[in-house]
Amino acid sequence: MTKSNTKLTDRILRIIRNAECEVKSSKNEVLRPEHLLLACFQENTGTLGEITLKCNIDLNSLRNLIDQSDIVPVQNLVSEFFNVSVSSEVLAVMELATEYMKKYNQVYLNVGHLLKALINKNVVENFLTEEQKQTILELGTTSRDMITHLDHYIFPDTTKQIIVRKINRNDYINLFNFVNHNFSSDWIQTIKDAFVLIEPSIFIALDKDGEIVGFACYDVYKNKKCYFGPMGVSLTKRINGIGFSLLHHCLKDMNEIGYEYAIIGGAGPIEFYEKTCNAVVIPRA
Repeated sequence: MTKSNTKLTDRILRIIRNAECEVKSSKNEVLRPEHLLLACFQENTGTLGEITLKCNIDLNSLRNLIDQSDIVPVQNLVSEFFNVSVSSEVLAVMELATEYMKKYNQVYLNVGHLLKALINKNVVENFLTEEQKQTILELGTTSRDMITHLDHYIFPDTTKQIIVRKINRNDYINLFNFVNHNFSSDWIQTIKDAFVLIEPSIFIALDKDGEIVGFACYDVYKNKKCYFGPMGVSLTKRINGIGFSLLHHCLKDMNEIGYEYAIIGGAGPIEFYEKTCNAVVIPRA
């Protein structure tokens, strides 16, 4: 596993850099999993801000706990992710996080993957209570609903990026087969339900041969209004701006209907929606 074949979100990159800074200012000479945990809480953005608040984390207390813990000699290892020496546990955590990324058919390693790996590898159990671990798993490693405001939203020009259009009745079989081949059975049911409507709110993206490479919906999942999703792009076509274009075609349609905001249901790549349309996670009670 190298940095060259695993893409990292901006938030993960900041966490890694902050973890390296924590190592340099502490008694340790090797980056360990607890430094990554501390850097996660230090980030304090997105779901991490919610986690830090609900877990009642005090950064200075956590730093002191790390410095006071027994330092077991470890082999200094090198990883292309980091600019400092790391422990074997850190390599194992990054390996597991990458496995989670692939399991969920995502192309960027994100905070959810890292948090899940840190906890499931049992490398930070001395720094967290069971309640805190469950809170982290619940808030930081699962899909979350998000909201983006459409009033005064400035829509980007997506006409030159890729062919995107609204579906017609003749697209049903091709779209059904595309979703069935690439995504879950739950999405299949959503597509079936959508085509019962007079005018299904679904956009599709097409490659140069006219084949479907992505789709996005709104107002079709369980007939929920102001509700964007699902959206899916074939794995081999991601990071090409297809999702960006599909998302904004839907949001523009929603804005023209008169919606002042859109709920993005069960967002997995949270950072994508934060960056792409200024969406924010809806806090849980």
